[in-house]
Amino acid sequence: MSKAKNEEDSENIKEILKLVGARIRSIREAKGERNYEKFAFKHDLNRTQLWRYENGEDLYFSSLLKVLSALDITLAEFFGEGFDGSVK
Repeated sequence: MSKAKNEEDSENIKEILKLVGARIRSIREAKGERNYEKFAFKHDLNRTQLWRYENGEDLYFSSLLKVLSALDITLAEFFGEGFDGSVK
């Protein structure tokens, strides 16, 4: 794989992580949970990690599942909006 392709893939991953983070924050706020720290405490999530996820940092798939469970949303519902397939 060329260096340019590697850099392009890395940028795509960063963009997807930003979308995931924005979607987590959006759903949390839509459910009336304005404060991420209180939400994290209420659902036994690490508040620092939640902040990182919402700000587009990398996360384990299992961590995403735990956050989605706390948000009471399925994977299909989560990825059903805001991920139009334009990001590869």
